Formats: sequence, C-alpha cells, structure tokens
Amino acid sequence: MKNVLIPLLGVLMVTSVCAAQHNTAVVTEPAVTEYQYGQNLDIARVLSHSKIPPVCYVVPVEMTYEDSQGNQHTIRYRAMGTGCLNG
Repeated sequence: MKNVLIPLLGVLMVTSVCAAQHNTAVVTEPAVTEYQYGQNLDIARVLSHSKIPPVCYVVPVEMTYEDSQGNQHTIRYRAMGTGCLNG
C-alpha cells in the first residue's frame, strides 16, 4: 500500500506546483475607461481598434493604445457608423 501512496503523492505535488505556476502567468487586460469630451489623452502608439460597423447611427468603439511612458490603456468612445449613404 505504501508503494502506491508515495508515487501518487509525488504526482499530486508536481501537479499542484505546475498549476500554481500556470496561474501566475495570467495576463490581465487593461481596464476600459470611458472617454469624456475634452479629455487630454497621451497616445504614443495605437495598438488596436475595434471595427466600426456599417450602420447609420452612433456606436461604442474601443481603442487600446500605449502612452509615452509605455503603459497600455483602453478607452471607449462613441463614433458614427460607416453605413450612412449621404454622409
């Protein structure tokens, strides 16, 4: 019985160590900030931008950017859709 329990205990210990290492490697997304009219933004580089749908009304859009210090930010703002026929 001891010959079975010792290897089983070893496997459980290795599994728990691997699981703990896996959990520490999780990368969190930057929090989304709502844009306020007139807000000053420090945008050094745009990293991603959500697609603006082909509709004829105002839609929420998100942009992720890097500031001059190298920090990532995601901002949500409103933009007119691209589906209007007469401008």
